[in-house]
Amino acid sequence: MRHVLRLIVHCCKSLKYKKDNGLIALGEQEMSSIKDTVDKVKKLTAEKLSLLAEIEELKRMANAKADTLVNEIATLREEIEEIKIMMGVEKQQPSSTEILRENNLKSAKELAEKTIASADKLVNQVFACAPFSQYFDDWLVNLRQIVSGFESNSPIKVDEQFVKDRSQIFLDVEGTLAQKKTEESAIGGVAKALADNNHLLVETDKEYAEKASELSLKRGSEVERLTFRVHELERDMESQEDSKNRMFKKRTPEKLAQTKLDLENAKHDLEMAQQNFNAEQDKLHDHYEKKKQEITEKLDSLRKELSMLETDTTIQARQAASKALANAINDLFQRTSSTA
Repeated sequence: MRHVLRLIVHCCKSLKYKKDNGLIALGEQEMSSIKDTVDKVKKLTAEKLSLLAEIEELKRMANAKADTLVNEIATLREEIEEIKIMMGVEKQQPSSTEILRENNLKSAKELAEKTIASADKLVNQVFACAPFSQYFDDWLVNLRQIVSGFESNSPIKVDEQFVKDRSQIFLDVEGTLAQKKTEESAIGGVAKALADNNHLLVETDKEYAEKASELSLKRGSEVERLTFRVHELERDMESQEDSKNRMFKKRTPEKLAQTKLDLENAKHDLEMAQQNFNAEQDKLHDHYEKKKQEITEKLDSLRKELSMLETDTTIQARQAASKALANAINDLFQRTSSTA
């Protein structure tokens, strides 16, 4: 409709500016054609509305028919059930024995889940401090109480296989705990050895410092003495070589030669003394470093050993026991269910 109105407006605007009579006549023909088109559009719109009304009526009738069919099906089902009852083919109710068996299995399963949860909570218990063996007895007692509670309260009777599995679980975990207890008995000795080696390291440092200081004093004294001797001979030689003492020199030429020889010997002695002291210092230092390294390696080994002893390494074995216990209970439940 909007398109048609726009077309009319456009035509009117066009006619406004037409001055030729022939064009005006043509515009009147176009207006007549547009009017016919508008009438056709109105007619089609009315037909569309009529068709939509018919479709809605058909939908309403179809929904009503579907509701009727649903009611009829429900009625037929009720009639079939009544016929079954009349013919004695109604569903057989479970016997009291079957109901009791199902209830027992349900109760046993609930108890099994509760037992497994309690065991998991127990095995994940973190022991406070070393020695951890102080907690082992109480832990084993608690685990035995959990298993005993399951065996005595379970609606299903434990079989020989479960007793065998349970016994093996306790044997395994008790063996691990006993081994850890034996290892922890060495904690005191390891701790003492660690303290002794720490003391030895301190004493080694002290001993080296004292010997190094003593050697340094000895070196300083000897070097000072030899240096003084060298300086004394150098001054004596300078005095003998002085031009003012030529007469003295002529009278004692052999003394100057002896002084030079003594000076060379004194310098040699000084050099050798320094070399000897350096060698002795290196030897002392090497001996100290070797001994210190041995003590340090021993300390590292003792610290590592003590750390292992002060670490609860039984958690893996306790977790394995919990997993094995859960498997044994589940296996028992499966055997009971399959034979019931």
